[in-house]
Amino acid sequence: MAAWRRAGVAMRLNGIGIVLIVFAGLVAAAAPAPAASPGALCRRVGTSDRLRPLPPSLTGRAGELFGIEAMPAAQIRRSTFLRCMEGHVLLCNTGANLPCGKANTGRDLPAAEQWCASHPDSEFIPMYVTGHDTVYRWRCSGGKAATVGPPWPVDQRGFITRFWKRAD
Repeated sequence: MAAWRRAGVAMRLNGIGIVLIVFAGLVAAAAPAPAASPGALCRRVGTSDRLRPLPPSLTGRAGELFGIEAMPAAQIRRSTFLRCMEGHVLLCNTGANLPCGKANTGRDLPAAEQWCASHPDSEFIPMYVTGHDTVYRWRCSGGKAATVGPPWPVDQRGFITRFWKRAD
């Protein structure tokens, strides 16, 4: 009878072992795949306007591109974004109030009009009024908002070109 008990215990242990092996396989299959390199990601997606966080692998490159090598790596990663255009990796660092999102190319800014109503001959309208994403410099002329000089160029996706640098 002891032999039967030992056989039953062994069968139960084998069954538990099989369950554990199957469970381990399911967990491994559900685990996220390792992140693709930024270059591989951009070659795969082509063009995407989605702003992505800077991966650690590009921290040094971002520091070089934007002249911020002395900045702590964590700060570079917090203030730098990645997007893909035509299979290439582009980076933007928000720096001192620089917009990485799509640009505002509009010439109708109600907040600027309100500013000019109370500052009719102001030589400039502050960016906290116009928004940092505008492609124009603004001033007041006779109580009305007016643009000054040429706009900052935007790429075919609507981002200000001077803020985005190719990393590859």
